[in-house]
Amino acid sequence: MELTLLGTAAPEGLPRPGCPCAGCAASVGAHVRAATAVLVDGALLLDATPGAGAGAARAGHAPSGIRYVLPARPEEGGQADVPLPGLPPAGRLPAGQELAAASGHRVRAVPVDVPGTGYAVTGPDGTRALYLPPGAAPAGPAATGPGGAEGADPVAQRPYEVVLADVLGRPEALARLRASGAIGPGTDVIAVHLGHDDPLGAELARRCTAAGARAVPDGTTVLTGRPAPAPAGPRRTLVVGGTRSGKSLHAERRLETFPDVVYAATGGSRDGDREWAHRVQLHRERRPARWRTVETGELLPLLPLLAEDGPPLLVDCLAAWLADAMERIDAGDETAWLGGGQQKLRARSAELAAGVRAARRRVVLVSSEVGSGARPCTPRERRYRDELGWLNAAVGGACEEVLLVVAGQVLPLKG
Repeated sequence: MELTLLGTAAPEGLPRPGCPCAGCAASVGAHVRAATAVLVDGALLLDATPGAGAGAARAGHAPSGIRYVLPARPEEGGQADVPLPGLPPAGRLPAGQELAAASGHRVRAVPVDVPGTGYAVTGPDGTRALYLPPGAAPAGPAATGPGGAEGADPVAQRPYEVVLADVLGRPEALARLRASGAIGPGTDVIAVHLGHDDPLGAELARRCTAAGARAVPDGTTVLTGRPAPAPAGPRRTLVVGGTRSGKSLHAERRLETFPDVVYAATGGSRDGDREWAHRVQLHRERRPARWRTVETGELLPLLPLLAEDGPPLLVDCLAAWLADAMERIDAGDETAWLGGGQQKLRARSAELAAGVRAARRRVVLVSSEVGSGARPCTPRERRYRDELGWLNAAVGGACEEVLLVVAGQVLPLKG
């Protein structure tokens, strides 16, 4: 099948008409996108958006060849299904029903968990594509499983060749599709419904790559018979930043499309500290329920996990681990520090960095950047600052990607 993306933006387009926000102001030139619409083999139009006919003509397809217009976006006062000039009347398929098109395509309406309709399209060549509306995930296992809603159909017993979905708006949808087998290693995942809150340029590419997806310009044609390999994201990523910079949130975003993640939380409980307990609780509530959390102050026992294949590991954070490690060797005591304490600490930090370098699974690590402020007042604080800088440098050297987060913005330092 030949899938032509006439648009890749949210229903309002990018920039939004009349919107004064920074995202819209920056959406000029190559960043301008029309509302998402997908033309399948010049015959099926998924999502009836204004200008779709003109977009088809620009892509080299005569609008007169479009035989079916299938709305997917939520109905907003009936606007999603209004007739468009030069195109056949729009007709939304009820969830679960199938259309056998004269063009040789089979289209099944996939139920989703928000207003709107998803479509699973099987081409005359037997290849399959899944298209989901904005902000949507398939509703229930029957909609996602390779042999679910499509019953005994042998074509349904394998992953889709192409998936077009709201990758940044609903990352957990990809996690569910991967867990069900609907997305496999060879599936070409395309990010659509991009909005003014999503990043532009290089950060958009990094976010999509981390999700095993890609963003493409309007007018791009994707061939299901020649699937593009999944973007090769970095195996090891270090995310550093100052207090409340957004570093933990950005680290979590790097793994939010995975169905299973091991989250190593090093913050500890700090008995009696209610404010700290509240911080920890907020972190727990933000994590996806499907992730497994390991509350630990000691990371070295986790290193054997890194040497094995398995689900990704997220460590938050190295700064808390180092503080605990310094407590264990009594780094505040001059005699203990100079009598071998520093050497022991460096050895543990080096062992951690070596474990990251040898990782076979995906790992994302969070750490603090504390060396840019005023000079600490006490020897212990200065030791902590110095050792954290040494640890960050050692782990950063073992990673393919290092990101600095400042004021919620990501600056790539490596990779």
